[in-house]
Amino acid sequence: MGFWLPSIVHAKKNQTPSKSLDVPKGYFAVYVGESKKKRFVIPVSYLNQSSFQDLLSLAEEEFGYDHPMEGITIPCSEDAFLDRTSGFSV
Repeated sequence: MGFWLPSIVHAKKNQTPSKSLDVPKGYFAVYVGESKKKRFVIPVSYLNQSSFQDLLSLAEEEFGYDHPMEGITIPCSEDAFLDRTSGFSV
């Protein structure tokens, strides 16, 4: 099942994940997934959403402030992340 979310930018395949230059102004990168992490570039406005703050709390509980991907790693499935963020307004 595929769908497009205009406010989330999917990272290109075979792209090195730690390049901050490919993140547009007003966005930041997060890594989501259980075994294989997928990179999403999302708007900073998501930080105001209480359900996104819940995801950040999960990340803090699991990783503290030491994220192995050099960015915020959210410990949930990609489907759960997309379900939660699909209703956010930019």
